[in-house]
Amino acid sequence: MTNVFGLLLVLIPGAAAAVAAGGKASIQDVAPDLEQRLARFKPVEMPFSTEGLSARERKELDELVAACRDLENIFWRQDDPPAIGIYKSLAGSADPRDKALRHFVWLNASRYDLIDENKPFIGKEPLPPGRALYPRGLTRDQIEEYVGKHPEQKKAIFDERTVVSGNLDKLTTTPYHVKFHRWLVSAAGHLRRAASFSDDKDFARFLSLRAQALLTDDYYPSDLAWVALKDPKFDVIFAPYETYLDDLLGIKTSYGAAVLVRNETESRKLAVFQKYVGDIQDSLPLAKEDLPSKHGKATPMEVMDTPFRAGDLRHGYQAVADNLPNDPRIHDKVGSKKVFFKNYMDARVNEVILPVAKRVMRADQAAKASAEGCLTDVMMHEIFHGLGPGYARRDGKRIDIREAIGPAFSGLEEAKADVGGMFGLKWLVDHGALPAERLEEYYASYVAGIFRTVRFGTAEAHGKAEMMEFNYLVEQGAVGRDASGRYVVDYAKMPDAIAKLAKELLEIEATGDRSRAERWFGKYGSMPAELKSALEAVRDIPVDFDPIIPFPEGVD
Repeated sequence: MTNVFGLLLVLIPGAAAAVAAGGKASIQDVAPDLEQRLARFKPVEMPFSTEGLSARERKELDELVAACRDLENIFWRQDDPPAIGIYKSLAGSADPRDKALRHFVWLNASRYDLIDENKPFIGKEPLPPGRALYPRGLTRDQIEEYVGKHPEQKKAIFDERTVVSGNLDKLTTTPYHVKFHRWLVSAAGHLRRAASFSDDKDFARFLSLRAQALLTDDYYPSDLAWVALKDPKFDVIFAPYETYLDDLLGIKTSYGAAVLVRNETESRKLAVFQKYVGDIQDSLPLAKEDLPSKHGKATPMEVMDTPFRAGDLRHGYQAVADNLPNDPRIHDKVGSKKVFFKNYMDARVNEVILPVAKRVMRADQAAKASAEGCLTDVMMHEIFHGLGPGYARRDGKRIDIREAIGPAFSGLEEAKADVGGMFGLKWLVDHGALPAERLEEYYASYVAGIFRTVRFGTAEAHGKAEMMEFNYLVEQGAVGRDASGRYVVDYAKMPDAIAKLAKELLEIEATGDRSRAERWFGKYGSMPAELKSALEAVRDIPVDFDPIIPFPEGVD
């Protein structure tokens, strides 16, 4: 096999002919430091045992995993189709450097380094902000000008589940269920077979409804059924929910999937958080007309172990929790579901957060950061995704916040959940629901988590959010540095700083003010030189972990 490394054009035999739903795959100008890049991801085993599962449950699990693999194949075609041919062309090579390149392509599901500002590590072509969801080279202003001239097409172009193609003379749209029909039909079949093996009637009904949704792009009925599930032993996240791939309009969703198995012991600890969701919503520093009541709405929370993930839950940033669905109609009607991935949370805390905290924070405060504190912060983060305004108000009309804010929405929403979650934790402490003596632990764990996340860079939504939060907290004096250069949290100043920042972010969402969001992140979104220098001291600590799961993975 020809060595693929070096700065000159190098083609691997067969690679140029490998077609991947978007062009021929070629390998050129490969970054020479792939080994160092791979070292940023620490391989971590995600053990899972089928012991204790019945034969029917094992078959159910296998069908759910198979369905997830179908969504994996779609995700790559939404993200960077040429990367499929590159990944496949490297299979079977015995050259260690070819193996390294193939694995790094897998980690990113693309030719772009997701923790290095999305810069290419193969070739020189910059990442298109709309990935493969829009015509290459199209800008947001051009699209908005086009729909101004063709208002009859606006709904389809701005639909969260259509692929836009063509050019400015004529744009066309293709619904996801048509564009990705081949894989969605297969996934629907696997979900139906999984339902036939399930002894949980409600879960089986949900799987059947979700199978139908895949073929129609109407997820509303199945989302209602999903939120209504009561403590299921098995569960799945299985839909195009998040908009992390769309940096053009900020509206197109990408497919993500996870198989979930209930962690009963940890799930029982969530009762205190569920009890006060409505009260926290009422307490937010926002006009009451922008705070739809959450009293009486469902707030199911599950702590799950996940033996298999795919799509946007598998590549790049390893999420440890989710709050879904994102549909504001579901939030209005029944609420949303919070899912915590216990095995992924453990890996993040033990392999990244705590080791980084020991290097960059003052010793006594680094010691306060804890796995329990991080999990509590994450729980509140996910709860807060479902709190705040449901829609933006503009000129007396309700509009979708995601559409109003545009590409800045993902970072804004992650920041709102971070900061609002910390605001909610203080509320719970003030009202005796959580012990006051643990508040410093929660703050220390939150700041320790920031130092982990900003290492992803500001091209990634979570990194963008927490970079802004960090700079604002420094400006407010809630975070500073001591004489040794270590970072220190001023616990007394944290509550007021958090409250003021929460108010700002909530107001931006409530008003749908895109320019205000862009100005805010423009002001606070850059990494200061002293933080960059401090993070140099943790270069030997992985940025994230690479989950080694007990099922085969790949893309076809």
